[in-house]
Amino acid sequence: MWQPFTEEHQQFRKTVRSFAEKELAPHVEEWEASECFPNWVFKRAGELGILGAHFPEEHGGAGLDYWFSAVKAEELVRATMAGVSMGLLVQSDMATPVISDIGTKEQIEEFLRPALAGDKIAALGVSEPAAGSDVAGIRTTARRDGDDYVLSGQKTFITNGTRADFVTLLAKTSPDKGAHGCSFFLVPTSLRGFSVAKKLRKIGNKSSDTAEIFLDEVRVPKRYLLGEPDQGFAYLMQNFQTERLIAAVGAIASSFMTLDNTVEYGRNRVAFGKPIIKRESWQHRFVDLYTRCEGARAFVYKCVDHYNDERYVRKVPLSFDTVKLISMAKILAGDVANDVVDTCLQFHGGWGYIEDFPIARAWRDQRLLRIGAGTTETMKYYLAKLMNF
Repeated sequence: MWQPFTEEHQQFRKTVRSFAEKELAPHVEEWEASECFPNWVFKRAGELGILGAHFPEEHGGAGLDYWFSAVKAEELVRATMAGVSMGLLVQSDMATPVISDIGTKEQIEEFLRPALAGDKIAALGVSEPAAGSDVAGIRTTARRDGDDYVLSGQKTFITNGTRADFVTLLAKTSPDKGAHGCSFFLVPTSLRGFSVAKKLRKIGNKSSDTAEIFLDEVRVPKRYLLGEPDQGFAYLMQNFQTERLIAAVGAIASSFMTLDNTVEYGRNRVAFGKPIIKRESWQHRFVDLYTRCEGARAFVYKCVDHYNDERYVRKVPLSFDTVKLISMAKILAGDVANDVVDTCLQFHGGWGYIEDFPIARAWRDQRLLRIGAGTTETMKYYLAKLMNF
């Protein structure tokens, strides 16, 4: 069998696994109840090299390949809190890759390097109340005024939003151009006119904070424009591939963990005179689910291999084929994860509906996968266009 992981990857895996199991998982009840995990988690992840492993050394990373990020996503699920994984992945795989790709030396030193060290907390500001998956419909504007841009608008569903030090934010610089009139900005949250409107309460991923933010004539220096003006949509589409791919990796890893834990529960839960895992109908269902997870993991690994080859080995723009495969991977991972947690909750019977059992949290948390970074329906619409249907 093809094995993408070297000994160096496996050593890194041990580091992330230990962090997740020993330093994060013991706090699950506390952080789920408070609906936020503490800031020291970012700092500790930075100290361990977890946030920046796949970033260039000159940007504050370790200069390693993207398989290290895949390892990170697979092992963070052992914290058993999808919200913590989400917060850390936003920091390392959603709000910051675009800075590494197109940021100036000054932007990298001010924003990216401290983010990878865990000294600054990052958020990604794209979604709005009237524009979620329809990114082209954003209404936040940025008008040029001398040496500054003045930003006004509203963003929502912002992970890390209540405590971020900066937001990598998409705004319309040329509203008449639609999707082709967007630009990215690095927006320090300390700027006058920036405010957190409220912390949003979610049905899952409770251990991460999610906010709605307002920008009221926020004056942003021109030096915080990220890349070229009016090119933000193109940058975002590249950035989205990272977000979708890492989500798929984590979803399949979480599915395997949920299956393993559920089968173990079934070995110890006796009903009608024998362990419930010995019931043939359940055995067949779990065989089917493990088979689907193996197939999904192989497909997702294929996507990681394509992504790693193009971005980290050959350093070329993502190909049509890779973008297509990553979109498919997100759809597949979402469907598989949904079927896994639903079956596993059913297997637990009444106990699966009780908050004390981890399967209840896993069932809630996975639901986001078919919504975030583009809904499943949006992915299919996008794929149909890519494939010229």
